[in-house]
Amino acid sequence: MSMTLTFHGGARTVTGANYLLEAGKIKILIDCGLFQGVHFSEEKNHEPFPFDPKEIDAVILTHAHIDHSGRLPKLFREGFRGKIYSTSPTKDLAKLMLDDSAGIMRHEAKDMNSKPLFDENDVTRTMDSFYGIDYGETIDVGGGISALLRDAGHILGSAMVEVVYNGKKIVFSGDMGNPPTPLLKPTEFIHEADWVVIESTYGDRIHEDRLKRKQIFEDVIEESMRKGGVLMIPSFALERTQELLYELNELVENNRVPRVPVFIDSPLAIRATDVYKRYQNYFNKEATDLIASGDKLFQFPGLKFTRTVEESKAINEVRAPKIIIAGSGMSNGGRILHHERRYLSDPKSTILFIGYQAAGTLGRRIFDGAAKVNIYREQIPVRCQVKAIGGYSAHADQETLIRWLKHVKKPIQKVFAVQGEEEPAFALVQMIRDKLGIEAEAPELGDKFEL
Repeated sequence: MSMTLTFHGGARTVTGANYLLEAGKIKILIDCGLFQGVHFSEEKNHEPFPFDPKEIDAVILTHAHIDHSGRLPKLFREGFRGKIYSTSPTKDLAKLMLDDSAGIMRHEAKDMNSKPLFDENDVTRTMDSFYGIDYGETIDVGGGISALLRDAGHILGSAMVEVVYNGKKIVFSGDMGNPPTPLLKPTEFIHEADWVVIESTYGDRIHEDRLKRKQIFEDVIEESMRKGGVLMIPSFALERTQELLYELNELVENNRVPRVPVFIDSPLAIRATDVYKRYQNYFNKEATDLIASGDKLFQFPGLKFTRTVEESKAINEVRAPKIIIAGSGMSNGGRILHHERRYLSDPKSTILFIGYQAAGTLGRRIFDGAAKVNIYREQIPVRCQVKAIGGYSAHADQETLIRWLKHVKKPIQKVFAVQGEEEPAFALVQMIRDKLGIEAEAPELGDKFEL
């Protein structure tokens, strides 16, 4: 018997990852993420699932980012009662992300006079379905289907998923890391696969190397502080913030940058950092050696975690130069908006993008050179310096993706490029065909394949 794979999200778009795998009578979802854009809760998220949630036997979650996990409570609300498998760190981080999402949706629904996609009660009930799994531990899904997780090196606990049925293997890359990373172990290689579903977020470009990106980061800090302005860094709560803390720890303690106030103005990032502290066995040797030497990676002179609204507002009273790291990473919500409203118009200040900016988001408009942007119904001129460091992306670039595919020795029947906009997805598909001689395709939403 064969398997059937249907792409219900993440097809020619970065967000909304959601893949339905059917084998015999068993139905499995790989990820169930939010579509993200201008609003946190896009209209597309409110559409009924194109399958019956009651018929889904299991969900395997690659990692906690909301574009992979964000519709799980909606799935539960609409009848899913199966098991959700992930690594233990992903389980803990997913709880933080989904609770945060529920709060944001509640406020958005009130502003837009609509109903939220889900609430905190749905999140609590969803979390009861989670099972924490170690890398390499076999999952018996039932019906002759087995699965296991491999380290994707993307964020803490992120995984690639191998599913085996009737001797055939399909691999879902999830989001793959951009090694070497400051904290995590490198992405594992997989040596056998019949089909591969691979991310393509940066399928058309090559990142700066780690030393170069670190040097650029140091230069941006020095230039911003010399001007006496504010360095704003919209940062994703998971991984980007923790990587920045790791890099800043080294730069500050070795006196490579001026000692100025550094604010982590994101309650979610602060809670996520607490999770990172609990799972240090997932760190790479460089980080664990530093910890063993007595270095507190997430603590250095000048660093302040601002948990409350009052503490966040008090940042305004601290004279520049200063550094503010706040969510959300694409400026489509969170406390970074307040700082952008205040400092985007300041020529002495700088905004630094260190992660992917999806089409339609405020971050993307600023990144693309908008002269003015709308924040809280106010037109804000963009006069500050706009900088970006692609090397800090948590996503693999084209070169890394091709190198990873080369390690799959068993001839791959087909590669599906997902989780990328059309241009990078098509570029990666062409590169796979030309360089590796493997059949590849960028599926469209709703496309169904017999494997």
